[in-house]
Amino acid sequence: MRKCLTVGLTGQSGAGKTVVSEIFKEHGFGIINCDMVAREVTTSGSDCNRELSEHFPACFDDKLTLDRRALGAIVFADREKLDILNSIIFKYIRQRISEHITELEDKHDAVILDAPTLFEAQADKLCDVIVAVVADEDIRLKRIIKRDGLDERSVMQRFSSQHSTDFFRQNSTYVIYNNGTSQDTREQTEAVINHIKEDRFGTNTNKEKNSAETTG
Repeated sequence: MRKCLTVGLTGQSGAGKTVVSEIFKEHGFGIINCDMVAREVTTSGSDCNRELSEHFPACFDDKLTLDRRALGAIVFADREKLDILNSIIFKYIRQRISEHITELEDKHDAVILDAPTLFEAQADKLCDVIVAVVADEDIRLKRIIKRDGLDERSVMQRFSSQHSTDFFRQNSTYVIYNNGTSQDTREQTEAVINHIKEDRFGTNTNKEKNSAETTG
């Protein structure tokens, strides 16, 4: 039985999830970055790569090193192949996440599972609480164009494959709206942290009423 609280942190591209994750870290939460976990499970010669190579042989060399660009070119043009990829890689990711939680539970009372594809990977089943970060589409668009140097068409294609704000509202415990200033985002995030700590540990570092939205 896990001893620490696991908080799933997810949201839309460009919504500011990384900023929110850093604030949780400041408050003593252990951080598990699922993008890094995905790289861990696909290291050369891994069991994950061995299984993937059976379906995508052209994307691997004789040492079972993954060519990520080649794999991306295949799966993003074919939904069926993308589903195959996800069905394989996500099970290894979930297993590795569980291992990381065990590694962190002696050092932290709570950990953040920073996961852009939390629901797709079914990693939400590993979480006690889910926090989503969302923002208006026009704001997210400007952020990603500035951050990643992509054109508007490419960004909108990325958005089209992601969950809507309504989805996150319906499937998350808390929703943080990152449309305003960095101070507003911090205040919302710290309000959520206070609620989580109070609900789980009976403590609250801020006695003021929570300003973030609770959905569950």
